[in-house]
Amino acid sequence: MSYDAVVIGGGSGGSAFAKRAAGYGAKVALVEQGPQWQPNKRRSGAGPGGTCMNVGCVPKKLMFMAAAHREMMIGEAATAKGYGFTVPEGAGKIDWKGLKERRDKYVAKLNTNYTAGWKKEGVEVIEGFASFTDAQTVSVQCNDGTTRVLKGQHILVACGGLPSEPDIPGVEHAINSDGFFELEEQPKKVAVVGAGYIAVEMAGILHALGSETHLFFRGDTVLRRGFDPFIVQTLMEAMEHHGPVLHRTSTPARISKQDDGRLTYVATEGPMGEEAILKDFDCILLAIGRKPVSDRLGLQNTGVELNKSGHIVVDAFENTNVPGIYAIGDVTSTGYELTPVAIAAGRRLADRLFLKEGRARIAYELIATVVFSHPPIGCIGLTEPQAKAEFGEENIKVKQSRFASMLYAFNDDDKKVKTALKLVLKLPEERIVGLHCIGPSSDEMMQGFAVAVRMGATRADFEASVAIHPTIAEEFVTFGGWGQQQQGDKVSALLPPYLS
Repeated sequence: MSYDAVVIGGGSGGSAFAKRAAGYGAKVALVEQGPQWQPNKRRSGAGPGGTCMNVGCVPKKLMFMAAAHREMMIGEAATAKGYGFTVPEGAGKIDWKGLKERRDKYVAKLNTNYTAGWKKEGVEVIEGFASFTDAQTVSVQCNDGTTRVLKGQHILVACGGLPSEPDIPGVEHAINSDGFFELEEQPKKVAVVGAGYIAVEMAGILHALGSETHLFFRGDTVLRRGFDPFIVQTLMEAMEHHGPVLHRTSTPARISKQDDGRLTYVATEGPMGEEAILKDFDCILLAIGRKPVSDRLGLQNTGVELNKSGHIVVDAFENTNVPGIYAIGDVTSTGYELTPVAIAAGRRLADRLFLKEGRARIAYELIATVVFSHPPIGCIGLTEPQAKAEFGEENIKVKQSRFASMLYAFNDDDKKVKTALKLVLKLPEERIVGLHCIGPSSDEMMQGFAVAVRMGATRADFEASVAIHPTIAEEFVTFGGWGQQQQGDKVSALLPPYLS
């Protein structure tokens, strides 16, 4: 059967494209396989809504918020007692099974909303596994055992990725980040392996919920790529004082199962590669990155170009090198594995193809992101090293501060979690090319600042906005030297734009 558009993948990006294209009158087929489980019990495929909805952003945020509730009551940096609340013995005990049931029920409701949205817009949904037979034809092995052949004037690949796993003996005894959401019981002792935001988030959640958590990573710090050193330093200090047990310069070597069913994790650590053996883990969670599922699509039958990591190469308008085939989201070379990015890219592609708005595309510059670490991180734009490399060190100025927020006013000094805020300014106009924060509420306050930075705000624009007091966010508009500019020994007033 022929369609104006065939979409492979019912995640955030594919869904956004399909609904908007159908709303413009296009005949759209969307192929979604749904969740599958391999013989080794590994999950393959997320289901309606994709990774974010099923094994990513949404259930992760629910677990993060559960952890945040417990952190207020229990732990080195707990705040409840300081504010006069009685925290009885056993207050930190969590009903893991009940939480999982409610979380899964919430996700299932969102799955239903996704499928209902497709139906409402007139998208034909086909449940099964899709692969290319040629550049205009997709064969679908349907979940009911039948096969369908789809012809598409436009074919969109939006199938995302899967967790990567190290090639080590005993890896079958571990779980990946998808498997975290399958845990029926809370592990008493858990190892998390990885240095990226998924590993940091998972380790933080497990530790804050009361599991003895060990975080293993290859370098001296976590989040070594793309995050400002000032923010990473603050996070490392927070984790050292109030977080999981940290194992630096650690490379996974092997995993084995003990006679009692618990697990032994062996790693090589330090500059000499000495072997470290840690025993009695209930769970070992591997979060070393993700890989695209492009190898499963029969792309060799189309001539679509892949890069070395297997991501589909696309241009600024989501075109592949083959006319009529497009790709968006985590499967592409764009480098932004973020749900809102895939949604925006899908909608703009539909605008271009079916509204005939030739200029429509997402701008991959200045995209804000948040890490739900403990404490959370928000950032947009360039880090200080990136800005100096791009514009020259002499053309960059930095405003930054680190402090304990009022949330921890009644905690002892050694039991306060630090907040850190940073502006990276390009001279001479002091345009904000990077904004970075870590601390309570960083996740929520980031969105508004992202709008300002995207619009080209300067330090003078920020300081023209009168502070909202007392808040953490006010520091961004009241850094030291507020309302002044200095050249050598001379100080003058930095007036707001409305007085220029």
